[in-house]
Amino acid sequence: MYRTRRAGGSFNVNEADFTQSSFEVRIKTASINTQNERRDNHLRSPDFFDVASHPEIVFKSKRIEKSGDAYVAVGDLTIRGVTKEVALPFNAAGPIRMGPRSVIGVEATTTVNRHDFGVSWSRSLDGGGLVVADNVRIDLSVELVKAPPPPPAK
Repeated sequence: MYRTRRAGGSFNVNEADFTQSSFEVRIKTASINTQNERRDNHLRSPDFFDVASHPEIVFKSKRIEKSGDAYVAVGDLTIRGVTKEVALPFNAAGPIRMGPRSVIGVEATTTVNRHDFGVSWSRSLDGGGLVVADNVRIDLSVELVKAPPPPPAK
């Protein structure tokens, strides 16, 4: 499982109707952390994310659709400078009040083919099969905290 500690973005959430929301997520490719330094350095190399040339992975929503009890964000995913439209199914919980804060939890999962984004490195295993699968699952868990209102103008 790859994890990142450095992600950010902008979220414009319509709490009454999530389909009227939009967002953009940016993940620093240099922050990929699998808890294996040798593998992480290889993932940062031109064989995979090429962090020197492509410092971010970006998803920017185009529209959000209702799908049963969940939602699907359709948008552009950019990895290694290649942009493809993808569907990102997600569930949202909230908003809930946590003291003075309003919080929404979001969990999303999708699968992409790494070759679509120019990530083609792999090696065959001695017993057959590949070191790296063609399809890569992306899991996101996000906690959105509503920004406080701006201070009154003086």
